[in-house]
Amino acid sequence: MPAPRIRSEEKQRVAIVTDAWLPQMNGVVRTLTTTCEILREQGHELLVVSPDQFTSLPCPTYPEIRLAISPPGAISRKLRDFGPSAIHIATEGPLGVAARRYCARSGTPFTTAYHTQFPEYLARRTHLPAAWFWRYIEWFHAPARRVLVATESIREELRTHGLGKLHHWTRGVDLACFDPVAPPPSEYADLPKPIQLYVGRVSVEKNIEAFLEASHPGSKVVVGDGPALEALKRKYPEALFLGRKSGAELAGCYAGADVFVFPSRTDTFGLVMIEALACGTPVAAYPVAGPRDIVTDEVGALSEDLDRAIDAALYCDRRACAEYGARFSWEAATEQFLSGLAALDPEPLPV
Repeated sequence: MPAPRIRSEEKQRVAIVTDAWLPQMNGVVRTLTTTCEILREQGHELLVVSPDQFTSLPCPTYPEIRLAISPPGAISRKLRDFGPSAIHIATEGPLGVAARRYCARSGTPFTTAYHTQFPEYLARRTHLPAAWFWRYIEWFHAPARRVLVATESIREELRTHGLGKLHHWTRGVDLACFDPVAPPPSEYADLPKPIQLYVGRVSVEKNIEAFLEASHPGSKVVVGDGPALEALKRKYPEALFLGRKSGAELAGCYAGADVFVFPSRTDTFGLVMIEALACGTPVAAYPVAGPRDIVTDEVGALSEDLDRAIDAALYCDRRACAEYGARFSWEAATEQFLSGLAALDPEPLPV
């Protein structure tokens, strides 16, 4: 029998265990940090168990991602001392595994989230079959009372892998920051039009080379950092690489571009797409999970031919893009998160 859901109008004590946290900067971290900020503003008490609290090692091929090494029993002690009304395990890394082990052994209800297409990421990096990594994903999420998922396409994919207790948890945009009037960066001033923009992690699984190889005339701009940055700079010297941007600077990069290009085939959502739309910039992408769930004909274009998608997106009405992007509210997303949690009995957690 599924655990009862949290009543969002009641103040909760929520424990969130995550292997993705600051100073990392990606969609998962931005989703979790923003959700925590709103929960605290609403009066909920939070315990965040994250890699910065433990000794950690750099992840192979992802040195900026730290893999935490927690002492035996450390996670369970943190959870018991906090006395949560719900436990959410956000990621499938070492901390997530330790929390899952404790909850599974003690019979404590917990929820998980599927943020990242790890089987596809790892398959691209290791050249091993994605099916091998899906076995781990199936094992990890199977005992969860609910798995929080951002899009219907990913829900369908998880169902094919035997994961059926799924709950919708969308994403949001900081509309106080991302809007069409954000001033563009000075580097845009002399660029040939149209300005085609990519924002995100600069790594092999993001398929950025497909964007940089596209033949549509104009200028290509890459905003972000990551392990593939220097290699791409050398290979594509005609592109403009602006490095990592945030806040108003990032909003200006979006708002000043003519089209936002999202070449990834492995993202579960693509937070950067709705940020671009909120700034009035149409989206060009492949017709895969993430873009297929977000991009409509009014605000962008999807095609297996990325040049064709870019060309079609340039004809979209920027006002319609901004209005569509403004529909994504972090407050609404946080309510979905709360309603998906599994309530614990009001008794001390088992040892």
